[in-house]
Amino acid sequence: MKRILIVDDAATVRLFHRAILESAGYAVDEAVNGIEALEKALQSTFDLYLVDVNMPKLDGYGFLRELRGSELPQAPAIMISTEAGARDEQLAYAAGANAYLVKPTRPERLLLLVRMLIGEVPA
Repeated sequence: MKRILIVDDAATVRLFHRAILESAGYAVDEAVNGIEALEKALQSTFDLYLVDVNMPKLDGYGFLRELRGSELPQAPAIMISTEAGARDEQLAYAAGANAYLVKPTRPERLLLLVRMLIGEVPA
């Protein structure tokens, strides 16, 4: 079973994404900020990261830069943000994101991206 880490400080958003992913058959873990996400990535291997931008302690950009610059096993990451500007998207890709979604997330769009990034459907 593929494992996905949801990194978001908002409990409602984590629950929403968890429900979508678990109903599609994925194992889901959660972190409330980039620091906790890095700790979880050290302890376990994930097939994909779902990362919010704005979080306390270490934001989504910082988390991805740390992850991409580390010796940890690498997995695709989808950056999810309320920020819809082109600059926000550029920053996400520069930090190491593989895809960018604007909240609120449409479940079918999220699942299509997840399946493509973990290789379950052709891109």
